[in-house]
Amino acid sequence: MKAAECPKCGAKELGIGKESGHGGMFPKNKMSLGSEVEYIICTECGYIIEGYVKKPGKFKNTQY
Repeated sequence: MKAAECPKCGAKELGIGKESGHGGMFPKNKMSLGSEVEYIICTECGYIIEGYVKKPGKFKNTQY
């Protein structure tokens, strides 16, 4: 399901951003370079609507 508007302020213009620097996500107890984290962001109020890793396969076989 694709977000269409901000649940906080109702704005319809959303943008995409990513962590910079060392803000990646890394699998716990597994040697891996990890993955960048991207976010869907409201361009009016800055609310982060959703976040996800670009390479989810790097987290297979990690225990939850």
